[in-house]
Amino acid sequence: RDVNTAVMELLIMAYALKTSCARNIIGVIPYFPYSKQSKMRKRGSIVCKLLASMLAKAGLTHIITMDLHQKEIQGFFSFPVDNLRASPFLLQYIQEEIPDYRNAVIVAKSPDAAKGAQSYAERLRLGLAVIHGEAQCTEQDMDDGRHSPPMVKNATVHPGLELPLMMAKEKPPITVVGDVGGRIAIIVDDIIDDVESFVAAAEILKERGAYKIFVMATHGLLSADAPRLIEESSIDEVVVTNTVPHEVQKLQCPKIKTVDISLILSEAIRRIHNGESMAYLFRNITVDD
Repeated sequence: RDVNTAVMELLIMAYALKTSCARNIIGVIPYFPYSKQSKMRKRGSIVCKLLASMLAKAGLTHIITMDLHQKEIQGFFSFPVDNLRASPFLLQYIQEEIPDYRNAVIVAKSPDAAKGAQSYAERLRLGLAVIHGEAQCTEQDMDDGRHSPPMVKNATVHPGLELPLMMAKEKPPITVVGDVGGRIAIIVDDIIDDVESFVAAAEILKERGAYKIFVMATHGLLSADAPRLIEESSIDEVVVTNTVPHEVQKLQCPKIKTVDISLILSEAIRRIHNGESMAYLFRNITVDD
């Protein structure tokens, strides 16, 4: 619930073990916090790199995690990271719990998520649709500090200092690339936190003729009033794994279903402890997964 307290407690425990001369200190962090802050935006900080450095400094020698937001995050660490995948469990859920899944189409809610969705579509031998365009305000609309300090009148400006203005990015209206009419739409993503984008995607898919809409994600953060928004939306079911506790959200919204992934985490711990190969846990995992 309180991510910063959990991180600090992990660091203190790791440091206590380090000062007690533990040979290996392995952190099992199913959902790696701050993983969305792994890219530089304008002149912002890359918090994920900071957290990786803190974990190494505290004494961790290995990390087991699941579905990092960007696979490149593994490069932030100076020790081994096992980035396990939840997709086999979610694929199994689709095959066993959705009776007519052969009539489904895998949907990426943005072009960025298309690679992951393609990986699902290929393994299930289903079609692929991509939602393109956004109706929300872009990053360019935010104050970026280009007018500070304020311009002084009659000030002499060096002719070489006139920077060219960047063209504003124009996003097209929302369209669906691919046929979803009369199909079950399965939206796949790695994190479901603010559900507004998922709800908007579900509305568009309903308009295009999809008769059932499922949302599949590894990490169900479901913060703020996400359960209420899901309950009131066109989404039929939200399927997440238990990497993040969400019992309270399930009580508020019966549409939320949980897939248990403790099996693969316990097997990873056992294999590392016994010095066995981890390759078995990554079989049938594609590059885009």
